[in-house]
Amino acid sequence: MSRVLVTGASGMLGSQLLLDAPRGVTAVGTDLRAGDDIVAPGYDLADPARVEALLAAHGPFEGVIHAAAWTAVDLAEEREAEAARANVDATRELARAVAQRGIPLVLVSTDFVFDGCARRPYRVDDETRPLSAYGRTKLAGELAAREAHPAGTRIVRTQWLYGPRGKHFPGTILALAKERKELRVVHDQVGAPTSTLELAPALWDVLRAGEAGVYHAACDGQASWFELAVATLELAGVTDVRVEPCTTSEFPRPAARPRYSVLDCSRLTALRGRPLAPWRAALAAFLALHRP
Repeated sequence: MSRVLVTGASGMLGSQLLLDAPRGVTAVGTDLRAGDDIVAPGYDLADPARVEALLAAHGPFEGVIHAAAWTAVDLAEEREAEAARANVDATRELARAVAQRGIPLVLVSTDFVFDGCARRPYRVDDETRPLSAYGRTKLAGELAAREAHPAGTRIVRTQWLYGPRGKHFPGTILALAKERKELRVVHDQVGAPTSTLELAPALWDVLRAGEAGVYHAACDGQASWFELAVATLELAGVTDVRVEPCTTSEFPRPAARPRYSVLDCSRLTALRGRPLAPWRAALAAFLALHRP
């Protein structure tokens, strides 16, 4: 596999995918936005003609990692049609085009396809029931990709991402800690904080060695947003800021979040021979190298 297309390449995850491309692989980044690492800017993936132009101009490709998405969770509640264009239409058109060429596709998806009512980590075959427009459009994108390219689509659901680029929760907490001496953070939503430094290599492994189907990929363990905030400040050496827990109802948002969305990553672990790093160790490694 010598040439791979990475969509959403200027984003938090896409940029890390470019940096972590395996030796001998040329990762070609595309994004609507231009950037230093973007070889192919300006291609609207919801437009089939533009998808064909992208593949013709910058291919041939032996694989695609589709990280481009509408990820503004709350904004999707009022602009669901736009979110659907990015998360469903673009995914469908890309999957159709690569299916015609026999190219494997890795689609990055989300824990928001679940409703959060589970009592144990969500398995890849558990019932999906999204609570938000974002979750609905991401699930519809999964279904569109599998319908268009059933033999070649690998769906990888992940959650609670942070990384060297882009806005993320640990960065927000550290920024607020410079302005306030007390923070209130939701404690009744539980997931697995996941570093792109851990996720990106796993996505490359799924592309190279995985079979079609669904995978879950998140750092090992679980935490609430409150626990993640406390750990972020502790690992960053911030000792003069107090963090208090609060409930979701005390911090309302336009989009409903799953209260519990820990993912069972056993299929990915079996493929790679190891899990992603424990979430606290991954956070420590990230802050040591890339403190926001």
